[in-house]
Amino acid sequence: MASSKTLLITGVSSGFGRALAQEALAVGHKVVGTVRSADAKREFESLSPGAAWGCVLDVTDFDSIDGVVADIEASVGPIDVLVNNAGYGHEGIMEESPLAEMRRQFDVNVFGAVAMMKAVLPSMRERRRGHILNITSMGGYITMPGIAYYCGSKFALEGISEALGKEVKPFGIAVTAVAPGSFRTDWAGRSMMRTPRSIADYDDMFNPVREAREEKSGRQLGDPSKAARAMLAAIAADHPPAHLLLGSDALGLVRDKLSALNAEFDAWEAITVSTDG
Repeated sequence: MASSKTLLITGVSSGFGRALAQEALAVGHKVVGTVRSADAKREFESLSPGAAWGCVLDVTDFDSIDGVVADIEASVGPIDVLVNNAGYGHEGIMEESPLAEMRRQFDVNVFGAVAMMKAVLPSMRERRRGHILNITSMGGYITMPGIAYYCGSKFALEGISEALGKEVKPFGIAVTAVAPGSFRTDWAGRSMMRTPRSIADYDDMFNPVREAREEKSGRQLGDPSKAARAMLAAIAADHPPAHLLLGSDALGLVRDKLSALNAEFDAWEAITVSTDG
């Protein structure tokens, strides 16, 4: 390939993180992957000895992130690309879901990602190059009942990514928010945290949504390996996109959302502009 890069990917034990690590290693990149245990570290490094390095890190252990990133840069070399992949889905009706579960969702999906970005930015800025990919979701554009905390976390990461991209563009650093649709990962299975149901009023609206999601789990349209190759294409691009949707389902649903938004803005335009002056 044109140029070998060093990627730091959070959460490489499964899902998009594992797929991206494998595809990146296959084309000659070096990959440092964060894992949650010493066993997972050994397993990851066995994928490609000398090119794959495991790093035990919980992205919510905010106080240790700077030191871990400094150790990586000292031992492996400059981090060219950070991929914030670590995350999980919370499913629960908002009224039923404790605030502690929202805090956990945001700690992993938002605060952990931001802490990782803040740790790699000083050296990227000094070198005047670098690329950050934040794995968001089509749930950062569209919403569905029962995943309010998850959508909130992904909307937040989309906004942070876009604003940060404007801040660091003068330093040659690109930021891409990657929003997948439905893929064959563990998102709706083992990785999902579900709040127990408690309010019967929501049954008719939510039970069909939950059943459809569980029924589709493992049979989603998207192929994680193809998603990984799409991300590698973005990494290799001279002018990477600020936003990259993955999957025809994401494209259709997000376009429908934008059309509906425009229609609603048009319908209320007279009221909107009536507040001027």
